[in-house]
Amino acid sequence: MDAARQTELLALAGKYLAGGGTGLFLLPPELNLVVARGEGSRVWDVSGREYIDYHLSSGPVLLGHAHPAVTRAVEAQLPLGTTYFFLNEPEIRLAQRIVEAVPCADVVHYTGSGTEATFYALRVARAWSGRNKVLKFEGAWHGMHDYNLWGTVPSKPSAYPHSTPDSVGVPAVTGDTVLVTPFNETEAAVAMIEKHAHELAAVVVEPLQRVLQPEPGFLEAIREVTRKHRIVLIFDEIVTGFRIAWGGAQEKYGVVPDIACYGKAVSGGFPLAVIAGNGDVMSVLDARNRPKSEVVWATNTLNGNPVCAAAGVAALDVLSQPGIYEHLRHIGSRLREGIVASGTKHGFAVQAPGEDAVFGIRFTDRKPLRTWMDLTTADKDLGWRWAIELMKRGLLVNPNEKFYISIQHTDADVDQTLGIVDEAFAALRKG
Repeated sequence: MDAARQTELLALAGKYLAGGGTGLFLLPPELNLVVARGEGSRVWDVSGREYIDYHLSSGPVLLGHAHPAVTRAVEAQLPLGTTYFFLNEPEIRLAQRIVEAVPCADVVHYTGSGTEATFYALRVARAWSGRNKVLKFEGAWHGMHDYNLWGTVPSKPSAYPHSTPDSVGVPAVTGDTVLVTPFNETEAAVAMIEKHAHELAAVVVEPLQRVLQPEPGFLEAIREVTRKHRIVLIFDEIVTGFRIAWGGAQEKYGVVPDIACYGKAVSGGFPLAVIAGNGDVMSVLDARNRPKSEVVWATNTLNGNPVCAAAGVAALDVLSQPGIYEHLRHIGSRLREGIVASGTKHGFAVQAPGEDAVFGIRFTDRKPLRTWMDLTTADKDLGWRWAIELMKRGLLVNPNEKFYISIQHTDADVDQTLGIVDEAFAALRKG
């Protein structure tokens, strides 16, 4: 153990990293950590402390940390070069696997991150439709670009179809092109799309919105009205892709969009994301068949990076094996049910909305949880304090966010976790 080294590194991070870390996620100083390594379902910090990891780097580590198949693929590619810009075999093989798996996909286009994927997907939709406005759903997370950060985390209902920016620095003018409506409110969403159809290029939706499952008929109605008006339907499958089913949310919920964005799990933990879509809509990216002045610009230096793509091919090979998704559902359902049972036993109003492979824990008695406004009824302070108790006892979680399950989590992990969960609830009750 090297607690002194971790203390030194945290001090250096505080001095040299903007905000002292990697983003908005901040831990109390006494629980802050520097990760030294990960293996399977666990990570260790520099001081030597071990954690069962349910954050999984915010989702990419679906195969668990340092999966041997991914490690071997990357080790084989590294001596051959790390980037070329020109075509390479791993990116071609990965594209083939994605098209074979994803219902909406005829072709794919690579990007470097989920934020880039949703940003470029909107550009594709504008070019194909000849319209400029987009519709998103209140509470949906589509990355960090200026067209997403509207109505993402409001504390009260938006003035539909208008909303407020989530971040300083977002130009007000971008909000003029972003319409917002509640998730799962089918009639309201269809009516808004019908009203603005003449100016809507796209409707973008997380089919599993954060931790909210779509109600029966909701996605189907959105699909029908967008098809009727030649509006591009975009599924943001950055989280759900290859996680809640082999074919993602499209397979799970039985609704096929025009294009979908994939990230996180698609590349085995490496920085790569994908726009996958039907050939007609995606044709606006094809410089072979149209004048350059009519082609969408969406090229980045590291698109289709061979190391990331090789990791992705290996990851999808593993995920395509029999029993993988049954295991994820088994582990996730045991954990969800056990957490709710423990919290209820200790007198807390607790729910575990989402899917077995990715879900949230919310402290609220509001039922059912259908919309973002329903989620705002959760006691976030209690959620924070509960998560801190978990971290003190060796679980790595993101307070008031998602629990991610990997294929490396075991029944033994669940048993240990539920023991810790019960201790944390007991500590809160006493406190």
